[in-house]
Amino acid sequence: MRPVIGVTLDSEQPAADGSAGYSRYPWYALRANYMDSLAQAGGLPMALPHDAALADAMLDHIDALVVTGGAFDVDPALYGGGALHETVVLKAGRTAAELALVRGALARDMPVLGICGGQQLLAVALGGSLIQHLPEEVPDGLRHEQPNPRHEAGHGIVITPDTLLHRIVGSGTMRINSAHHQAVRDPGTAQVSARAEDGVIEAIESASYRFCLGVQWHPEFLIDPGDLLVLAALVEAARA
Repeated sequence: MRPVIGVTLDSEQPAADGSAGYSRYPWYALRANYMDSLAQAGGLPMALPHDAALADAMLDHIDALVVTGGAFDVDPALYGGGALHETVVLKAGRTAAELALVRGALARDMPVLGICGGQQLLAVALGGSLIQHLPEEVPDGLRHEQPNPRHEAGHGIVITPDTLLHRIVGSGTMRINSAHHQAVRDPGTAQVSARAEDGVIEAIESASYRFCLGVQWHPEFLIDPGDLLVLAALVEAARA
């Protein structure tokens, strides 16, 4: 039996001049490979809309939660990050809904996987904080907004021994894609389970829950053999 994996959606607004992209009205969106890769890993992915008031009702019908990424940021007001950096883009309704889902899932000890911005939100939910703009704080660091296509690797990571991530992928390194201008500064009650070569946090996890993992990259592109293993481990935790 395939466990049901709830997957959060992104949201978009129509152009200010009323011209249509997908729609002249607000709409949800998500790359197909999020759903396809989870199905390949053995799960039954289900899309979750943005309604914080319905978070508990949605959690009643799923076995695990995936918080996806997107071209937006977590409000620094949620982690004491000070004034908004000029590069920060907010989607308040999405963040409120995802935060309610994450907190509700953790309260139930439901398996949670945060991807890219989802990892950042997970860190905030666990009492951590974020770097608002990496190029300013790590000026000599890697290109975390990689110039090459997202379906290719951008850089490597080093995985912390004796962590959940290390046990899942069975390796001390991975090659990953990179599409972020923010990163986890402090993981809160979680621990760091991987870093990039420049020291930027690339994965976090919490042993206080049976499966609580955040990855800064996009495993749904299945670039490294470890990517499918991460998704399969989430599905197996959901099945249990």
